[in-house]
Amino acid sequence: MNVEAEQYRDGSKNAELYAPLLDELLARVRSYSPDADAELITRAFWYAASYHDLDTPPRCTGEPYFTHPIAAARILTDVQMDSVSITAALCHDLIEDTRVTREQLEADFGVEIATMVDGVTKLRLADFETQELTPDAGRKRGVELRRNAENLRRIFLAVAKDLRVMMIKLADRLHNMSTLYALPPDRQKKVAEETQQIYAPLAHRLGVWTFKWQLEDLAFKYLEPDKFEEIVEKVDRTRADREDELQEAIGMLRARLEAQNLEADIHGRPKHLWSIYQKMLKEQVDFADIYDLTAIRVIVDTVPECYVALGIVHDMWIPIAGRFDDYIARAKPNMYQSLHTKVIGPRGMPIEIQIRTVEMHQTAEFGIAAHWQYKEGGSGGNGFDRKLSWLRQQLFDWQADNKNANDFLRAVVNDLFADQVFVFTPQGRVIDLPVNSTPIDFAYRVHSDLGHHCVAAKENGRIIPLSHPLANGAIVEIISRSNAAPSRDWLTFVKTSHARNKIKSYFRRLNFAESVTKGRELIEKEIERRGLDRALLKGDALATLAPTLNKQSEDDLLASVGFGHIGAATVVHKLAPPETPRTILTGTGRQAQEGKVALESDEQIKVTRATCCSPIPGDEVTGYISRGRGLTLHHDSCPNLAAYRESEPERLMKVDWAGDAASRYQTELRIETLDRVGLLTEVASIVSEMKINISDLKAKVQDTNKMALIELKVEVKDLTELNQLLVAISRLSDVMLVHRLGGRKTRRRGKPK
Repeated sequence: MNVEAEQYRDGSKNAELYAPLLDELLARVRSYSPDADAELITRAFWYAASYHDLDTPPRCTGEPYFTHPIAAARILTDVQMDSVSITAALCHDLIEDTRVTREQLEADFGVEIATMVDGVTKLRLADFETQELTPDAGRKRGVELRRNAENLRRIFLAVAKDLRVMMIKLADRLHNMSTLYALPPDRQKKVAEETQQIYAPLAHRLGVWTFKWQLEDLAFKYLEPDKFEEIVEKVDRTRADREDELQEAIGMLRARLEAQNLEADIHGRPKHLWSIYQKMLKEQVDFADIYDLTAIRVIVDTVPECYVALGIVHDMWIPIAGRFDDYIARAKPNMYQSLHTKVIGPRGMPIEIQIRTVEMHQTAEFGIAAHWQYKEGGSGGNGFDRKLSWLRQQLFDWQADNKNANDFLRAVVNDLFADQVFVFTPQGRVIDLPVNSTPIDFAYRVHSDLGHHCVAAKENGRIIPLSHPLANGAIVEIISRSNAAPSRDWLTFVKTSHARNKIKSYFRRLNFAESVTKGRELIEKEIERRGLDRALLKGDALATLAPTLNKQSEDDLLASVGFGHIGAATVVHKLAPPETPRTILTGTGRQAQEGKVALESDEQIKVTRATCCSPIPGDEVTGYISRGRGLTLHHDSCPNLAAYRESEPERLMKVDWAGDAASRYQTELRIETLDRVGLLTEVASIVSEMKINISDLKAKVQDTNKMALIELKVEVKDLTELNQLLVAISRLSDVMLVHRLGGRKTRRRGKPK
């Protein structure tokens, strides 16, 4: 122990308690990594111990807090993690719970360890339990879900940078679950739900079986304690009979393998409790009807020996039809490899047998940890990255496809935590997809262009509908044509968020391009109507104007005109302001009420908003002076205003209308979206969060294509607030288009009088 480590040890008031735990930890690390950096681990151990003893209260179990980081580090030795991971695990709560800062940790232990600890610190998930939604609870729940989604997004960003961060977090959670008994019952349930819904599926996708089954069983214990105890009791009651049958089968198999001069490690593996319970639910059977409560594992040296052992097993016992899987020839995306077969055992009961090599067994138990670069020498990092490229690509796909937190959360739940099927390209590449995924999901997972141009699909050489759920293990071939394009109907049956977002993005780009063209046409018509020179549109005129109207580019401005968010008259007015004097109007009273305003000449005139186009403050407006009814304000793009310009131009007055800061103005929106459960709640939540009132709402579902049309009247203070609302709603998952209604749908009711 160096001088610095001794100083830190002297600063710990529980040094005598911790010392044997350090010795055990170092012994475990050296057992699989003799060249491990014991000095680094020792220094970090006493460094973390001294700060936790100073700053952190005891755990709910009554133990000193530092026993938790020690336990997390010890769990990582079960999956043979490297010295840096062990060190980061010892320090993983320092930034959050003690006076130690990230900068201090970086100075004392370097950038790599500080970055890992900082990554673990940021991985905080709130509970994901479902609730009944009242209107007010819906708004609060919307805020909570977005916050949770941002937390989940940070998790995967940290994982994408360094997968060891998630290994530390899984070890941290596994120890917390083992001491969950010390928390109040309501907190126990919340932590267990989070573990079952997030952490156990993550361990599964990372291939860390030894973490997965422990997390699932511990969560099961607290979420359904009665069922848990019932299964524990039944397993214990039948254990002796199963052990006898298992040992008989193992003895027979070992004798046959030895007779063939095949060395193998053979042992039994009990099915874990959560797996038993899930099988009872899925197959709707009682415990007494489950016969494969244990499996036999056969571990040999080479791949050819795996197939020799399989032949011997099938020669000894009758294989059960349809219960053989070759995960050696076609490995799972999380690198799992093994031969699985189920046979009728020596006593007439089914027995599952798994056959694999030593390296495959390490991967099956430890997942990503089995391939960490310290085991692979100087070039190991590249090999590790190559083996996990599937996971990194999935993480980056989620990031690229989902621009807001709600979409990201839905993508992760749908894609990561759903049951999986594994299908193959004609070249043998494994593609993992959620259960019930379709050829369209498959095509987009292979490549976006293949998805866009897909016209048909084959499963195992047979033509299938594009909506057909893919079978596990199938070989899928996509037939494409260069002139084909996506269909909106695909949105009704695709399962992956990746495919859904690519399809939506295609139609959004299509709508955008159409709106740019339409916007330019509207502006050109307005220039022609006013008798202005079309040279107004030459050069960078529109690009220069765009930022003044809160648009980033010329195309964004044109698209907004095409969508109807900005009037063509507004753009032309900005390009060529009229020379006639403008009248300033301030305040019109509340929406739907008449009021009087002062003109520059101090003359009082009655002012109302036209109901045909419902202008709001911030719009470019023109007043129409009617006989005996004062001044009516119209949006510059209102069709009725165009009629007045032709028939009674002398009655029109260009005005600057600021509105009343204390008033709210009603306007109407239309949302075109794919129909799904919860969409109206999310829309209402967004409107409520912005403190905007909804005065009316209508929704209609089109049965032909599962699209929904939502029209709502909202009360806003000005155009800026309305545009913020439009942007927020447009970011919701499945929303194809949201725009403001008004003059564009209004029909002229006859010649003005």
